[in-house]
Amino acid sequence: MTGGGLLVAGTTSDAGKSVVTAGICRWLVRQGVKVAPFKGQNMSLNSFVTREGAEIGRAQAMQAQAARVEPSALMNPVLLKPGSDRSSQVVLMGKPVGELSARGYHGGRQASLMDTVVGCLEELRATHDAVICEGAGSPAEINLRRTDIVNMGLARAARLPVLVVGDIDRGGVFASFFGTTALLAPEDQELLAGYLVNKFRGDVSLLEPGLDMLKSLTGRDTYGVLPFQHGLGIDEEDGLRVSLRGAVRESLVAPPVGEDVLRVAVCAVPLMSNFTDVDALAAEPGVVVRFVDRAEELVDADLVVVPGTRGTVRALDWLRERGLADALARRVAEGRPVLGICGGFQLLGETIEDEVESRAGTVDGLGLLPVRVRFEVEKTLARPVGEALGEHVEGYEIHHGVAEVLGGETFLDGCRVGAVWGTHWHGSLESDGFRRAFLRAVADAAGRRFVPAPDTSFEALREEQLDRLGDLIERHADTGALWRLIEGGAPGGLPFVPPGAP
Repeated sequence: MTGGGLLVAGTTSDAGKSVVTAGICRWLVRQGVKVAPFKGQNMSLNSFVTREGAEIGRAQAMQAQAARVEPSALMNPVLLKPGSDRSSQVVLMGKPVGELSARGYHGGRQASLMDTVVGCLEELRATHDAVICEGAGSPAEINLRRTDIVNMGLARAARLPVLVVGDIDRGGVFASFFGTTALLAPEDQELLAGYLVNKFRGDVSLLEPGLDMLKSLTGRDTYGVLPFQHGLGIDEEDGLRVSLRGAVRESLVAPPVGEDVLRVAVCAVPLMSNFTDVDALAAEPGVVVRFVDRAEELVDADLVVVPGTRGTVRALDWLRERGLADALARRVAEGRPVLGICGGFQLLGETIEDEVESRAGTVDGLGLLPVRVRFEVEKTLARPVGEALGEHVEGYEIHHGVAEVLGGETFLDGCRVGAVWGTHWHGSLESDGFRRAFLRAVADAAGRRFVPAPDTSFEALREEQLDRLGDLIERHADTGALWRLIEGGAPGGLPFVPPGAP
């Protein structure tokens, strides 16, 4: 018997599809439902490596945790990793298969992947009671509808009911709901079951007349009004966000345990990937994390993090153009802490030989670590386990660059020289004991009387946040109606809203 399903679409990107999908997954699993997340096609530089060595979007890994299931490539069969405004690396079933321009992808390759996407969804539905699918962007992108495999194209192929999420905090939510519906073809409108309002502030009774008018205009119900809550943007697909503590430059910081706070500056390099690496730092009481793009913003930082990037050579140029490269060199000369992760580790080295990503040949790195990097066509995808600073560490690797370490102290797969650390391991700071040991070392090098909290558990904080998402659905959505959608599909007799797609 095939399990039920639901597609969570949105009026726009960042309407809240990812968190609503996670919230529904957490609500369902708490009811004893065996549930899995799914996103047919994801465009993101934030990715994760599953236990079988497949690369998928971090949002789907987070949703799998919400559903209390192990992430797998089935949950995100197509991942697009932008390398520029016009091209992306295509990752199919967790493995890179090449670079394509946007025109080339939407011109034919995308449609050819529909069988793979539907096959993965059906495999999940065969082994779960329910699969909660996330759309991408808007389902009313009529210029892309012909080759769509993630929104209404998938809904129609798999006969999924569709719930459209709208961010009322942006304004225009009623027009967005109506316009989204009216721009769909009649066959697509038959599957659009209704709406979910997200990020509402104030008295819901003031909203209800508008919801009644929306029902009279479209014949469709609103399945809930979710209140605005800070700090729910976990594992964003893209965008600068310290997910556990709110938006960049507005991080909420718990009081420090010691006498000092610890200030962390993260260089906002172009094509930044897996910036979620610093979430675990932002979760620590007394640690202030901000993203920066000016050299003067490094002056008062106790730690500078150079994060991963999909364009290592491009990031090097950017650091030099903005004076950040010189500022990093001054820090190192003064013995002040710097951490490079993945691409950030690579550009701290002596040379980079790249005929794969930028095809720039051999270029000089920043020369802050005794490392030479050579890019290989085959991508390294791994889930390493090790020890550093006397503590157990787990992480994951996603990189084309292979590092030859020529000196320094061993640090995970990279090295350390004085107060400069470099590693390819993403996620290492989520290991609580290691994170505390690392922050103690940073505080010592920075001369700060900062003391890591002895009991901060990143895993517990993540679980707490996922429970908050489940609570939002349980308390503010019509869960009975949602389950009827998941189990029985879209209601029959939904009216057509003209004009429909051309």
